[in-house]
Amino acid sequence: MADEMVMRAQRFVNTTYGDRIGMTVDEDGRVGWNTMYALTRALQVELRIPTLSNSFGPTTLATLAAKYPSINASTVPSQDFCRIVQAAMYCKGYDGGGIDGKYNTRVEAGISKLKADMGVEGALPGSDVTPKVFKALLNMDAYVTVNSGSDMIRIVQRWLNSRHVNRQDFFIIPCDGHNSRDVSRSMLYAIQYELGMADGTANGVFGSATQAGLRSRSVSAGSQGPWVSLFSAGMVLNQRPAAFSSSFDSTLADAVASFQSFAKLPVTGMGDFPTWASLLVSYGDQSRKGQACDGVTNITAARAAALKADGITYVGRYLTNPSTTSLPEKAIQPGELQTLADNGLRCFPIYQTYGRDAGGFNYIAGRTAGQAAVNAALDHGFQSGTRIFFAVDFDAVDDDVTTSVLPHFKGIQDAITDDGGRFQIGVYGPRNVCTRVSRAGHSSASFVSDMSSGFSGNFGYPLPADWAYDQIVTRTVGSGDGRIEIDNNVASGRDIGQNSFDKPRGVKPDTRLNSSVTKAMMDDVGRYMESLGYPSDGGTRSYQHWKCFQSTVLDHDDVITELSHAHAMRKALIQTSAYWEMRHITPEDELAWEAVILAYKTTGIYIRDTSTGIAKQRAQTLVGAWNHCLSKGYVTGRPILDASKDDDKYSIWKKAHDDEEFALTSVSVIHMWDIDGKPGGDDKSPAMRARNLEYTDSEIYDVLRRYQGPAEPAFTEAKKRLGLYYVMEKYNSISRNR
Repeated sequence: MADEMVMRAQRFVNTTYGDRIGMTVDEDGRVGWNTMYALTRALQVELRIPTLSNSFGPTTLATLAAKYPSINASTVPSQDFCRIVQAAMYCKGYDGGGIDGKYNTRVEAGISKLKADMGVEGALPGSDVTPKVFKALLNMDAYVTVNSGSDMIRIVQRWLNSRHVNRQDFFIIPCDGHNSRDVSRSMLYAIQYELGMADGTANGVFGSATQAGLRSRSVSAGSQGPWVSLFSAGMVLNQRPAAFSSSFDSTLADAVASFQSFAKLPVTGMGDFPTWASLLVSYGDQSRKGQACDGVTNITAARAAALKADGITYVGRYLTNPSTTSLPEKAIQPGELQTLADNGLRCFPIYQTYGRDAGGFNYIAGRTAGQAAVNAALDHGFQSGTRIFFAVDFDAVDDDVTTSVLPHFKGIQDAITDDGGRFQIGVYGPRNVCTRVSRAGHSSASFVSDMSSGFSGNFGYPLPADWAYDQIVTRTVGSGDGRIEIDNNVASGRDIGQNSFDKPRGVKPDTRLNSSVTKAMMDDVGRYMESLGYPSDGGTRSYQHWKCFQSTVLDHDDVITELSHAHAMRKALIQTSAYWEMRHITPEDELAWEAVILAYKTTGIYIRDTSTGIAKQRAQTLVGAWNHCLSKGYVTGRPILDASKDDDKYSIWKKAHDDEEFALTSVSVIHMWDIDGKPGGDDKSPAMRARNLEYTDSEIYDVLRRYQGPAEPAFTEAKKRLGLYYVMEKYNSISRNR
C-alpha cells in the first residue's frame, strides 16, 4: 500500500536533487533501495562530496563526522539537509514532523524512538542524529520485528548494538528478529572486542587470533558475564531453544548438549571451542576429522586403504563429468565402486554439471538432471534406494532459490517420480538452499557446502535439520600411492551411502528396443513433453504424441539401430531430433510444403527452402550434410548435389518429404556434419570430439543444438531436447542391457 509521506519524500528528493544526483525515483509511496540511494546521494551533495555513490561508505561517513558530528535543531546546516533526515525517517516508518525543514519536537521524538528500537539509546543518548545513526537511516534495515521475526533474536541484536556501536568498525545492525550476514559478522566483531582487539585490528573474520582467544574462553554451568551473553547469543542466532542470558544455567547446558548432539560435536554441555566455532562460522572447527569425504580423484586400493585408516567410511563421488578435458578422474572410474566396497567404504553419488549461477537452474534443467542422473546411476550399478545428491554449487541468494533452484528441484522430483521413484533425492549446497529445498518437499537429506563460509546462504543460516554430510575443510590423506586430496565431511548418519552394487552396465552398442519397454517409453516421453507445455493431443500442431512417437521411434527402429551402429551414435540422438521436429510440425508448415510442390510441378522452380518431412529438414542443410558425409566416406549410395540448382535442391527436399527412412537417415547425416564443424554451413562452431558412444552432457547438448541452428531459439530449445534425450536414452539403455 502506498504511503503518502513516503510519496512526499520521493517527490522532495526528485524535485530538489533530481538534476544533481543523476537519478530520480518512482513517486509511488513504496520504500525501496532506489529511494534510499537517492537520499544518500542528496546527503553527499549537501556534504559537497564530488563523486556521488549509492553507498553510504567510508567517505560519506568520515565527511559527515568531520562536518556535522551531531545533528540537532541547533546544528542542522540547512532546511534541505533537515528534509533529508525527515524524508529518511518516514521511509523508515518514523514520524519526521512533516518534510518542512524544521528539526522540531516531533523529529526529536522520532529519532529518540529510532535509537530506542536500535538499542543505542544508552550509548548514543538524546535526539541528535549521529553519523552511524544517519547511515542506519539510509538503508533498508528494520529495527522492529518483521516477517515473523524472533523477539529473542531482536534482543540479541539490540544488545550487540548497545554494547559496540561506539567501536570504529561496528555499525548499527538490524533489529528485525532475523539472523543475517551482517548480524553474524557483528557477532565476530563482538567476540574480537571482548578479546581486547583494538579498532583497526578487529575485522569480523574468524581468523587464527580469534580462534586462539576462544580456546581459552570456555563457559559452562555457573559461568557469568559477557562471555556467557555472547555464547547464548550464538545459540539464539542459530535458532537453538535457548534464552539470551549472562548466566549459564542448567537450561542452557541442556540446550548446548542438544546442539552438540545434533551437530555431531563432543557432547559436553559446555561452551567449548568446537561449539563456539560451530555457532560462529559455517565450517566450525576445521581440525575435526569427519567420517565422510568427497573428491574428484579415483579411489584406488591404496587410496581406499588410506581413507579407511584415517577414519573415513563414506565417500562421495560424481556420477558424470561434463568436461572431456579437465579433472579426468572426476566421474566414478571403472572398478572404483567395487574397490570401495572391498575396503569397507560406502559411496554416496553426486550429480553436478555446469550450474555455477542461477541461469543454469530451472524446471527444464531439473527434469533433465533427474533423468540423466538416474541413467548414470544405473550405468555405474547403484541399486534402488540410493540417494543422489544434486549440486547447487554457487552463492544462491534467497531470490535465486525462489525463482531458479526450487523449480529446478521440482523438475528433478518429477523426473525421479516418472522413473518410478527408484532413487532418493538429496541436495548439495549452502545452508539456505538445502533448508528451502527440503521444506519444499523436493529432497530428503542435505549435503551442506559449509566450507564456503562466505556464501550468502551460509553466513547467518543454521545447519539444516536434515543434514547428512557437512563439508568443512579440504585436506590431504595418506602418502605415496595412497596420497589423496579430499573435502572432509562430518557425517550425521542420515545417509550411509551404498556398499553393494550391481554390475556396471558398461558401454555397449544400442540394440532394437525391447518390446517390453515401448509402452512405458511412449508414456514417459509424453509426460515429459506435457511438462514442457506440449499436450499429447497435439494442440495447435499437426500430429499427436502417439503418431510422432510411432513414426520417429517405433516404425523405423531397425533403421535407427543400424544407423547407430554404422556411425557410432546413440539412437537417442536420432530419435530425439526427429521426434522433437515432428512434434513441431504445424498446418502452416504443411501448406508451405504443398506450395513448394505445386510451384515445382508447374514452373520447375524451387520457390522456398522450407523445412520438410518428419524431421523438418531444409534442402540447403540436406545437400550440405550429404555432400560432406559422402566426401568423407561416412555414407555411400547418393550423388553429390549442387545447392545452387533447383532440381538438386528439390529432389533431396522431396525425398525427405516423402520417405521417412530417408529423413531419419538424414538426421544422422546432419549430426555427423554438425559434429565435424558443419564445413560450408552457417554454423561457425568448432569441430567436436570424434563420434563415440560416451559423449558427455555438454557434447550431447551441442549436437542437439547444432541440428536446429546457430542462433536462438536453438540454444534454449536444446536444453529441452536434452531432457527428452535422457528419457529416450533411459529405455534404449534398458534394452541394450537386457
